[in-house]
Amino acid sequence: MLSRVANNLIWLERYMERGNGIISLLKTNFYANQDSPELFPWTPIIKTYTPENNTFYTEDPIECINFMVFSKDNLNSILNIVTKARENARSVQEHISRELWLCINNYYLLLTKKDIEKKLNEDELIEFLDNLKAYHLMFYGTMDITQERGASYYFMNIGKFLERVIQITDFTAIKLTEIAKTSDSLEQSFFWKNLLLSIGGYQLYLKKHKSSFKEDHIITMVFQDKLFPRSIYYCINKLNRHLRQLIESGELEKNNIEFLLGKLESTIKYTTIESINERGLENFIKEIKEDIKNISFSINTVYFSHFN
Repeated sequence: MLSRVANNLIWLERYMERGNGIISLLKTNFYANQDSPELFPWTPIIKTYTPENNTFYTEDPIECINFMVFSKDNLNSILNIVTKARENARSVQEHISRELWLCINNYYLLLTKKDIEKKLNEDELIEFLDNLKAYHLMFYGTMDITQERGASYYFMNIGKFLERVIQITDFTAIKLTEIAKTSDSLEQSFFWKNLLLSIGGYQLYLKKHKSSFKEDHIITMVFQDKLFPRSIYYCINKLNRHLRQLIESGELEKNNIEFLLGKLESTIKYTTIESINERGLENFIKEIKEDIKNISFSINTVYFSHFN
């Protein structure tokens, strides 16, 4: 497979995964902001998903969501993300199913529909975000049942799980910043609950631990749970699996990427909660992000410099 094609497939999935995560974050924060605006402001979200030189900040829910969904000046707005995903999909149409292309194209047409921004109001805000979320869920389902299991599928999944790891660490970092500002255990539990809702782990957590939002339990679930599809360990395990399939199919040469992923997987799997607490969760997250950065760099330099 041409390196250009593989790169486009990876970024197609990365953009769709990023968009899905941002919509979940916006929806969760909207609910929390209605009850406790002082605990769940909009500024941290804008700061995380805009360049450092961004000057737009607001605490108005409609203005923030409008900016995060429709702003052409924000590289991580849903409109820009879906536009980029569509551009990548269009350039590799022969490598993805027709149904998948139509799914992405229809999403793009919705976001570019005339006057759609004017329909954004507080009464229908959640319904609007749910409609956007539905396109991402449709994308995942369409990919799963229509995409051939081959190199294209494996590269797309590498993009998805790379982006998911980055998002989980970003979401956790946002909450850690807020948690550090208070010593009130009840307020801290609100932040942990909000994190679980943002990554879709709330119901699973309640099944395991009832209604007690304990930091150690949440950290273990978010970082080390083998069955939770948005835990760091699960995502790294999937990355490893798809990487091996690419190596076995001859699309990727055996190299240090496999070693880096295996090392990170073992680190997450065998690091105890006591060890995480000792070094600090913030430092643990930084180490994971640095490892992911190195893995992403290795994929680019090793694959895309040898298979052109």
